[in-house]
Amino acid sequence: MAVQLDPQLLEILACPCDAHGQLTPTGEALTCSVCARAFPVTDGIPVLLLDEALPRTGPARDDG
Repeated sequence: MAVQLDPQLLEILACPCDAHGQLTPTGEALTCSVCARAFPVTDGIPVLLLDEALPRTGPARDDG
């Protein structure tokens, strides 16, 4: 199931890494456009903790 979040919420959410990259829905997670970490969405709530991030899904542009 794909992430279903309010578009206004997605506009203000940012990755907790130092670069604060934009988050994009990818499957059941939000993926950072800068560090490529994926953050799970549990019961409709994004878990934006670096320690809870899923493995990186692509090349990181910043170690962040």
